[in-house]
Amino acid sequence: MFSNTFPEKAKIADLVASQLLEIKAVHFNAAQPYTLASGMKSPVYIDCRKLISYPRIRSAVMDFAAATILSEAGFEQFDCIAGGETAGIPFAAFLAERLGLPMIYVRKKPKGHGRNAQIEGELPEGSRVLVIEDLTTAGGSMFTFIDAIRAAGCTVEHGIALFYYGIFDEAEKRFAAGNVELHYLATWRDVLAAATNKRAFDPATLKSVAAFLDAPLKWSGEHGGVSELPGQ
Repeated sequence: MFSNTFPEKAKIADLVASQLLEIKAVHFNAAQPYTLASGMKSPVYIDCRKLISYPRIRSAVMDFAAATILSEAGFEQFDCIAGGETAGIPFAAFLAERLGLPMIYVRKKPKGHGRNAQIEGELPEGSRVLVIEDLTTAGGSMFTFIDAIRAAGCTVEHGIALFYYGIFDEAEKRFAAGNVELHYLATWRDVLAAATNKRAFDPATLKSVAAFLDAPLKWSGEHGGVSELPGQ
């Protein structure tokens, strides 16, 4: 059962980073960089979807998510939890259960047949909605879901990501311009700190990852990827 005793944010970040390392959701490979959806080259990749297959860690992470929201936003700020297609859907269900709230999910675009719905579930007009995703890089996908909910006559002032890249100024600007406060559990710098403490990767890889986190687009451009984010 969820406890309303709130751990410190730094402790949550360290624990979540360590848990992601434990289930091998974190991948560091400077020699053969990953290509992200944006076209960026990156020595880091994270698969938060793996959390759904590890019940004990999943439960702890969702307790941390509930504690973060209650601590940073309040106890009675939301009428509904929304998950974004597809990775946010299971986490919306877990979080809604902990907070005792209804859940909906939002498609990236209307499904194109039947009712042509983009939002699935019961969403009364005027509802205050919390949007959750497994991770966010610069906020683009989360705002796809936020915009759809707002267009349905509801309010979104908060979003939560289990993992936030935390390395792009564009993300902070986007959330500020969109009047959304982003809550999160851990960032790449938290994972790097945990990986360094645990000696999870060799020193050369850790050094390259640190260089990427300090200047991600520069690192990407030097390794054959884009040197600016699309739409920026």
